[in-house]
Amino acid sequence: MTELTDLTAVQLVDGYRKGEFSPVDVTRAVLRRAEEIQPVVNAFVRLDPEGALAGAEESAERWRRGEPAGLVDGVPVTVKDILLQRGAPTFRGSKTVSEAGRWDEDAPSVARLREHGAVFVGKTTTPEFGWKGVTDSPRHGVTRNPYDPSRTAGGSSGGSAAAVALGAGPLSLGTDGGGSVRIPAAFCGIFGFKPTYGRVPLYPASAFGTLAHVGPMTRDAADAALMLDVISAPDARDWSQLGPVPGSFRDGLDSGVRGLRVAYSPTLGGQVAVRAPVAAGVRDAVQTLASLGAYVEEADPDFADPVEAFHTLWFSGAARVVQHLAPERRELLDPGLRKICAQGARFSALDYLAAVDVRMALGRRMGLFHETYDLLVTPALPVTAFEAGAEVPGRSGLRRWTGWTPFTYPFNLTQQPAATVPCGVDGDGLPVGVQIVASRHADAVVLRAAQALYGGGAARSVPRPRPFP
Repeated sequence: MTELTDLTAVQLVDGYRKGEFSPVDVTRAVLRRAEEIQPVVNAFVRLDPEGALAGAEESAERWRRGEPAGLVDGVPVTVKDILLQRGAPTFRGSKTVSEAGRWDEDAPSVARLREHGAVFVGKTTTPEFGWKGVTDSPRHGVTRNPYDPSRTAGGSSGGSAAAVALGAGPLSLGTDGGGSVRIPAAFCGIFGFKPTYGRVPLYPASAFGTLAHVGPMTRDAADAALMLDVISAPDARDWSQLGPVPGSFRDGLDSGVRGLRVAYSPTLGGQVAVRAPVAAGVRDAVQTLASLGAYVEEADPDFADPVEAFHTLWFSGAARVVQHLAPERRELLDPGLRKICAQGARFSALDYLAAVDVRMALGRRMGLFHETYDLLVTPALPVTAFEAGAEVPGRSGLRRWTGWTPFTYPFNLTQQPAATVPCGVDGDGLPVGVQIVASRHADAVVLRAAQALYGGGAARSVPRPRPFP
């Protein structure tokens, strides 16, 4: 018998509708699982059993009446502790954030999930202010990989990825400013989707500006499409949001990839050393797309690594985050964060605008590229999960997390939709991820291609991690 914690959100809603089990049954199972895994992987900063069970009881009553509140009524959801959630402190991984406060407002994505009847299980771990591609913080410690707790879960949405992978709720809200949804999805063997910038409203506005996206972290593409239908609804608090979506992201999800033009770039123009197991898994995923009728050819967007421009924008944003802190409070920060904040504070307005120029040129190049190709497919990362508690792989010679994430941050600069789909494992049994990128506003095409990989078997080649005893 399939355990309730193994079911997707789509399966849960179907089971509620048929009366096969109730939101209370599911929530109890998810809370048990969360409590079991927490001592091993440290996915949560807060669990709310009382609030979750109360929400589940209310949902169960709505289902008994045949009047569900919305698309995800009764589905357990977790929220990255960067996003506001009414009634829960949002620490953002920092000792500089006080628990005192009203905490009476939901972020837009959280508000939409609440309106649709979601059951909130807890807040998930993040590095301090989401600044890096792994998840550890002075306040909440190290988050570990579901497949091997000696390895990192990735970041900055590492807690969300670990929770979803291990059955502590099928849906999680993550944020992605340089890969923070896609990186941990790759390391933890789940699906992570960064929608087009503005597709999911964000409030308060991120100090990292228009690099920061909100996106679903789920078991598969179908759950992400369902979740996106909920969280993409407009919210007047976000001045940069996109307009309402016509129809549903689930429409045409199973249409396949026949006839789509796919550019396969194994190294983004030879700039990146990709480990052999990663390259093999991505190649298998590309072959699956070709076998399903996509026109695939090896092609590169042909752009120089924009890391310096990204650093200018990212480090400036980090400096802005901590600008209000007195010197003695800054001593509480992650030492790596202190360093990049110091760098960011030295950039001038002209430096910032020069980085914006690089960003605009990159966006223009990718816009033209997608006139020829519907999709760009790359590795999500060149490596699999490395040691927990480290910003970069040991003996790599790298200084910052951007050194091992060259496939992710360029598409925050361009604001394009991009997803990580699991596509295999390495010799240590650690997941490998493939990245699918489309032109701005073509979110549905990314989801379609990801769904095809799940249906074609490529995404199912990654075994689920076994819950820890």
